[in-house]
Amino acid sequence: MQKKNSYLESTLDLNSGNVWSIDENELLNLWQQDINDEDFYASEEKVLNVIRLSFDVYHFDPKDERDKIRYNNGEYTILPVPETHNGAVAVRKKRIRQITDLSYENVKHITAKELLELIDRNFGGGWESIALSIRDIIESTFDISTTTLPATRIHAPGGTLERKVADGYDVLEVTKGTWVEAIFAKKREPMEKLRLISDSAYDEEGNRRINDDEEDEKEVDRDDDDDAANDDTFYESYTPEADIKDVDELSEE
Repeated sequence: MQKKNSYLESTLDLNSGNVWSIDENELLNLWQQDINDEDFYASEEKVLNVIRLSFDVYHFDPKDERDKIRYNNGEYTILPVPETHNGAVAVRKKRIRQITDLSYENVKHITAKELLELIDRNFGGGWESIALSIRDIIESTFDISTTTLPATRIHAPGGTLERKVADGYDVLEVTKGTWVEAIFAKKREPMEKLRLISDSAYDEEGNRRINDDEEDEKEVDRDDDDDAANDDTFYESYTPEADIKDVDELSEE
């Protein structure tokens, strides 16, 4: 069972990034909560467009017997609508049945094991048989590596396969005659976003421009130095010069 997304308080919170992370029951709960808002239906079509990214959405006539049989078979979830609305809405989570169903969004919501099952269904051609565009999608979320060895050596103690599995990788073995290609997959940890200084922060000569906040800080520092120089206490730490008599005055004495 999927973990409930507690940060979603409304269907209006759904977007292309999180809509894949919810299931039919979570969607139904959000929908039932929102339909009580009289302003909800002004945004209904916009919400449905987001839902369509990860759900099959069907409008049907609930009074039509064939539609009732088709959409009330347990495969779909019916989203309730007021009686004043014509028709009803049935939704079904899109299934990732083949590798070509993958996208940069939904690939984030499958496991390494599920990914390798999709690759295994891809006519058994191995990693290189996958279109480059699909490989780019996969590698946006997973660390992928491969090795091809004779079938008699693929499971050698201490070999690549054993080490990769010990390091947390899932493995798919693709037989190629007397050789075996091992495809290793491991989901990447989300990376922290780095704070970058834009090119506009530098002038044409490559010197960094000083923004208003930094200029204010420098101005404060300059003011502090001026205050120190003008402060009477600045000189209090110096010893006054001694009252030294001239040599001629001493001789006259």
